[in-house]
Amino acid sequence: MRVLKVSVQEEGQRLDRMLAKYMQLAPRSFFYKMLRKKNIKLNGKKADGSEKVAEGDEITLYLADDTIDGFRKQSTAREENAKQPEKSQMKIEVVYEDSDILVLNKPVGVLSQKADRKDYSLVEWLGDYLGLTSGQTFRPSICNRLDRNTSGLVVAGKSVRGLQWMNEMFRTRALEKYYLCLVHGALSVEQSLHGYLKKDEKKNKVRVLRRPEAGAVEIETKYKPLQTVRWGGEAYTLLKIHLITGKSHQIRAHLASIGHPAVGDTKYGIPGGQAEKTFHLRSQLLHAWQLKLGDADILPQTYHGRSFQAEPPAKFKNVLERMGFAPAADR
Repeated sequence: MRVLKVSVQEEGQRLDRMLAKYMQLAPRSFFYKMLRKKNIKLNGKKADGSEKVAEGDEITLYLADDTIDGFRKQSTAREENAKQPEKSQMKIEVVYEDSDILVLNKPVGVLSQKADRKDYSLVEWLGDYLGLTSGQTFRPSICNRLDRNTSGLVVAGKSVRGLQWMNEMFRTRALEKYYLCLVHGALSVEQSLHGYLKKDEKKNKVRVLRRPEAGAVEIETKYKPLQTVRWGGEAYTLLKIHLITGKSHQIRAHLASIGHPAVGDTKYGIPGGQAEKTFHLRSQLLHAWQLKLGDADILPQTYHGRSFQAEPPAKFKNVLERMGFAPAADR
């Protein structure tokens, strides 16, 4: 027999989903069979799996330890050790934290989610930062993703309810997402760009189309020019971008499609550009700068109207300063 006590981070999820996270290798049919036979009980009573668990609830498993452990997925020492080199080098700024959510400032070069089994991404960092134990069924996760070489604000759920709240905010676009981006060329008028994005999975690259096409998704990107300077005989503009939809590579591809690619963008930008060579840029100067929460009903009142902001990386600020852009305080 084993008793699981629901933590504050785990509350709010269905019983059957919590069981599936605790015994990852067991088929769902196993849980329902055990629930019917009363070999799994919630607070000493029969349950069917659809119940929402709350902090302090006790789930009793009338099962042999060998059975339970056989259905649990354990990471190997080799997998854990493979993370260590990257883990020791990863420094993440915590912009905001409470019992349910975290707002982080992701550096350039850090993956939002791992692409390979051995990767150490922001999600793995979260588990280590929060000191999670192997017995917990809830694993913290991020609610929005940034490209590896895009810096800025990423929101994570520390609890089931926090994850549900923020995932819904991103899904329904009930929050505003603002980016700072330095682009090639002079722009002076606010614009709203519309189009369709189609991704080539093999090349991990997207194309912006004017008309809908099979496999393409509709996108919208708004921008406001903050300042244009001439440097080295060329014009550069700092944009404040309001990302309406949030698709893979959207901002970078959308700006490149109108002839104003992000400075430093090796995929959609200008190869060997003057700024790129002078400042030794190997990644786009694009930063997820600000998030503004709305007053959606799903959110507690304490979150209504909250705004989070993160300063761009030192390299980004250094380029702006050397080109002659106004200090951040003037924007």
